Amino acid sequence: MFVRNVSKHLGRALVIASSITALCTIFTSTASAQTWNKKTVVTFSAPVEIPGVGAQVLPAGTYVFKLLDSQSDRHIVQIFNKNQTHVFATILAIPNYRLKATDKTVMTFAERKAGDPQAIRAWFYPGDNFGQEFVYPKKRAVELAKITNVPVVYIPDEVATNYIAPVTTATEPAVIVLKEVPLKAVQPTGEDIEIAQVIEQPPVQTAGLPKTATELPLIALMGFMCLGIGITMKALCAR
Repeated sequence: MFVRNVSKHLGRALVIASSITALCTIFTSTASAQTWNKKTVVTFSAPVEIPGVGAQVLPAGTYVFKLLDSQSDRHIVQIFNKNQTHVFATILAIPNYRLKATDKTVMTFAERKAGDPQAIRAWFYPGDNFGQEFVYPKKRAVELAKITNVPVVYIPDEVATNYIAPVTTATEPAVIVLKEVPLKAVQPTGEDIEIAQVIEQPPVQTAGLPKTATELPLIALMGFMCLGIGITMKALCAR
């Protein structure tokens, strides 16, 4: 009878523990689903150029920027209309680092001559140090590099046709091609350089315990947790 009661209470404890774990997982997944795509509503007061075949220009208005995928060192950004019923572009981007995060969305642009739409360069989500550096087709990247006098990251023109592909998932062929195509950057002189010379990298940081720190607090915490579990199991078995 004692063994049966112990098994009964132990099973009940495991069920409760499993339920709590599942509940925590659900809430964690929900929170991640709301933030991972970095959904941002942006209103442009003037026309803006975005990467695409030729010079693709968005008229002044409100648009939605979202990440379709960010599980690697290449991110896929989609630009929608205000109601998210139409996709204007599916664009390749690579992480770009900024030293100081801000609490507001930041869009950076490549300066253009007066009267021409500014070309979007990077998008930083509020609170993030890493932003999305947009990748242009080579032909347009060469032109922008000469106009702005700064290097511009590019992909081959023939691959850029995937920028207008109506994709909905990160596993579709058009997205896979974008994530596997070689990337380079072009200088204002027209010469290619490695993108590592263009994208600012985060500072190297080393993490470790201070010389005076020990692992005793962690050991003590584990001891208290084990003690609590023992007391709980004893109470269950005594019923």
